[in-house]
Amino acid sequence: MKRLALICLLFIGFGCSTLKEVQFKTPVDTTTKKIDNQKKTIFSIDDIGVYASNEFDGARLNGFEKVNDSTVKAIIKPENTPINNSAYYSFKIWSKKEKTIYIQFDYPEGFKHRYIPKIKTVSTPWKQMNDKNIIRENNFVTVKLDVVRDTTWVSAQELMTSKDTRKWYNNLIVDKTNYVHLKSVGKSRLGKDLPVLDIYKGKKEQKPIVVLLTRQHPPEVTGFFAFQEFLTTILKENNLTTAFLNKYRVLAFPIVNPDGVDLGHWRHNAGGVDTNRDWSKYNQPEIKQIIKFITKASKKDKAKIILGLDFHSTYEDVFYTNKIREKTTLPNFIEEWFTALEENIPNYKVNEKAGNSTKPVSKGWFLYGQNALGITYEIGDATPRNKIKLVGKVTAEEMMKILIKTNSN
Repeated sequence: MKRLALICLLFIGFGCSTLKEVQFKTPVDTTTKKIDNQKKTIFSIDDIGVYASNEFDGARLNGFEKVNDSTVKAIIKPENTPINNSAYYSFKIWSKKEKTIYIQFDYPEGFKHRYIPKIKTVSTPWKQMNDKNIIRENNFVTVKLDVVRDTTWVSAQELMTSKDTRKWYNNLIVDKTNYVHLKSVGKSRLGKDLPVLDIYKGKKEQKPIVVLLTRQHPPEVTGFFAFQEFLTTILKENNLTTAFLNKYRVLAFPIVNPDGVDLGHWRHNAGGVDTNRDWSKYNQPEIKQIIKFITKASKKDKAKIILGLDFHSTYEDVFYTNKIREKTTLPNFIEEWFTALEENIPNYKVNEKAGNSTKPVSKGWFLYGQNALGITYEIGDATPRNKIKLVGKVTAEEMMKILIKTNSN
């Protein structure tokens, strides 16, 4: 009894149970690593009257220095290393007098500029910076910006913090609480909520489960935008969605890594780890609690996990799939789905990259751990936002059509 009590204590917050580890060909060490927290402050260059700040959620600015009377340097560093070459930045800037300045992006050696700057003011929405104001020389990037006395935000991607995300999904489900059940699977390393939208109509027992995930990697907001449209489409009131939710249950996780998002991290959580490499050992609380919720829902309600879609961003639109399909829950789904997308999205060609997961990523966990289809759904960094909405909408509609037909056979 004493030994059992000790084991329970070790798993406080996760329940007195262990999770089945999934083995991968190439293991990744996901034990907690030290991170270098940026100092939250207002940076002042008084002699030219220019100021910058990182005092907001989602910010990333490690230093701000004068180069000359018309040029400043924005110093950007990652939370720790090794890390992907996906330098993220976000800061506020203003000046005593309206003026044009040049901002040099300064990254540690070996890292380069990835994201086209997005600009926002107090009175204007986010917009992508005009290419004529971006100067690329060798591996260095400088941007030309008109600064004013009021705040201008300069960001790698549009800001979408954990608070913004919470506001979005609360508005989305405000009149749908009879079949959208907002729950928490637990807390992040820094105590932020890990929400899940548990969606079904009628009874949930024995309904096949579709899992939707996003924001494992903080800057990847275009994937989140696709997730938003995908989920919004599923929650529209029409014959298609009613038929789908009468047959299936959806577990939607709108922010897997809230700490990393709000800390302005390039890639990792507050434990200094890429959460999309922790789908084997579950060393990080975010992944451990999400997996525990998914597997408990499956076992308790005698429901198969059939499909996992993990929404990300990269340099181009692409679907990463596993080659193993024959003995999975949906052996023909991918081919049917991709064909339907090309038929229903004008001038659209599916970009598929198939390869069985060797590292412990989510799509491999669905395959090896659940015998289910796992797909990493990637949207390009610069994909037009209206196209993201169209693709998100059609991918959801065609998924529902195929799964309804499959369940009817």
